[in-house]
Amino acid sequence: MLSYAIFFLVLVGIYGVLVLGLNIQWGYAGMFNIGVGAFFAVGAYASAIATTPPTPEHLGGFDLPFWVGFAMAVVAAGAIAFLIGLITLKLRSDYLAIATIGIAEIISQILKNEGWLTNGVRGITRIPRPFRGWIPGQDTLLYLGLVLLVLAVVYWLSERAYRSPWGRVLRAIREDEPAALAAGKDVLQFRLQAFVLGSMLMGLAGALYAHFVNFISPEAFQPEFATFIVWVMLIAGGSGNNRGALLGALVIWGVWSGSEWLTNRLPPQWATRAGPLRILLIGILLQVILLTRSQGLLPERPPKPVVATSVSSKQNPAG
Repeated sequence: MLSYAIFFLVLVGIYGVLVLGLNIQWGYAGMFNIGVGAFFAVGAYASAIATTPPTPEHLGGFDLPFWVGFAMAVVAAGAIAFLIGLITLKLRSDYLAIATIGIAEIISQILKNEGWLTNGVRGITRIPRPFRGWIPGQDTLLYLGLVLLVLAVVYWLSERAYRSPWGRVLRAIREDEPAALAAGKDVLQFRLQAFVLGSMLMGLAGALYAHFVNFISPEAFQPEFATFIVWVMLIAGGSGNNRGALLGALVIWGVWSGSEWLTNRLPPQWATRAGPLRILLIGILLQVILLTRSQGLLPERPPKPVVATSVSSKQNPAG
């Protein structure tokens, strides 16, 4: 039971980093990115290629330390997001969503077909997990500590960004882009910064995932697992609120894992049929949350009003 709880919390932490990245893009800046899984996959593959032992099947096997792999994941996801953002961020939200869907599919096809780079559908194995062998039998617990540390740092930085002038400009762009333009703000530049930063966090989450499961393949980054469920987490938790995003990750992943536990206890002939019902269950739960709390479990907090302070001058007594 304890081992399953650790496994569950590790995945909640990884999805927490992923949904915080999406919150910067959608919750802060209002960018409708449906290609979350693509950046998640890019980070996972970049770190895997950098850190796995040498292998003749595909590029990589550089056997570098895990922290180098994490850095490579962040850089790779950010670089691809920068190139994509230069092309797509001039589009309005609906067209941006369509463009990111197409780009995600292109990246998925590259992962499946460019075997020299990714080993194709066979995937990449022997991805090292940090801390293995430090304390016998406790590497998963140590990895949970690493994931929670990364999540805490990302959350703290996200909160600082939200309260900063940069974050206020992003929210102004989200609420009224023409007004932000009239105020002299470089809207495209701010949107590009938010898009790249959010994608870098998605790449970091991908690296955390790859080093936890020790094996990745294109099937691990299908839209229902790497995009759909992340959007549900953010919407259910409360977009624009980092605490809401983390709460959504905990609640939705708990429901997803619980439904898997239930379906695995059905007879085999029913278990295979009940699998797709898990997605239906998540959809129903999202509808219930939105009907009862339209802005999510923890809605975005309204900005605190600026209190004007007055300096009272000391008056001379009348003589």
